[in-house]
Amino acid sequence: MAYKHITAEEFVKLDFTKITIVDLREPDEVLVKGFEGAINIPFSDFYSKLDSVPDDKPVYVICRTGDFSEEIAEILDDRGYEAYNVDGGFTAYQKAAENSEPLFIDAKGLKCPGPIVKVADTVKTLEYGQKVYVEATEDAFASDIKVWCDRTGNKLIDIDVKPSDIKATIEKAKKEETTVGERPHGKNFVVFSGDLDKTIAAFIMANGAAAMGREVTIFFTFWGLNILRKAKKVQVKKTLVEKMFGFMMPRGTQQLGLSRMNMGGAGAKMIRRIMKKKNIRSLEQLIEDAKAHGVRIIACQMSMDIMGIHKEELIDGIELGGVSTFLGAGEQSDMSLFI
Repeated sequence: MAYKHITAEEFVKLDFTKITIVDLREPDEVLVKGFEGAINIPFSDFYSKLDSVPDDKPVYVICRTGDFSEEIAEILDDRGYEAYNVDGGFTAYQKAAENSEPLFIDAKGLKCPGPIVKVADTVKTLEYGQKVYVEATEDAFASDIKVWCDRTGNKLIDIDVKPSDIKATIEKAKKEETTVGERPHGKNFVVFSGDLDKTIAAFIMANGAAAMGREVTIFFTFWGLNILRKAKKVQVKKTLVEKMFGFMMPRGTQQLGLSRMNMGGAGAKMIRRIMKKKNIRSLEQLIEDAKAHGVRIIACQMSMDIMGIHKEELIDGIELGGVSTFLGAGEQSDMSLFI
């Protein structure tokens, strides 16, 4: 018998994104308490579905009490898999998860939406029932973490708010099934302005919404398109009017001014210095964060045509769309903001 054994206590500590979990319990059991991303093959059906188990990662087999999973782990080992049996099965796992130490998240010094994004990214890698312990220093985190837990379905077990820091323990809970007729919770932003401060606000809200698991779309039109332009000039064929527009408009985020107290660009530089000193992520970092978290960034094709901006001049990761794209995203959202 060459397959390996692992205790439930050891299993809880694994990074589940780097392994394949085969859950042999019945579908109704998995529906109530399951593993996110696991392959559910009931023991009685396993022999006919064996080929559906991938072999690119170690395979951890679990059943209700650990009896059936031993047999399947041995079969997988014979077939060349790196197979492990979770001793004690899901019963032992539940107990181990409840008693395990929460995973620590250090969010001290981070500014909005940094703490919430860090919590969301970490919780995403956990399985239901696992916990995280967070320490943050931003006052707004006390309110934000309560709302985030409430809206994402996760459980805020404890929160300790002091003048110096905020400590919270969160348990990953299985999200309730969406009820029929419930309104979608997507967020839709229209960025019409090309002002630095308004753009920063838009991306902070977008990243916060993405951290809550919402579908987020940012639609850039008219002056907002300058935010998406590459900093370096791109050689494309343009008409005289298009060249004039391109010359007069800012190229990229570094050239954006403030809506108030811009002072010939001095105000924008001052805001950036303050943001860096306060450990607030720059606009450029916020944009990259948004793209990494699946936020759709869409440039209005019609506005591009009017202002003489070509696709080649836009930064990477930008979609082109029109009014139907915007309206379609709006109909899947419960909030639309015009900035």
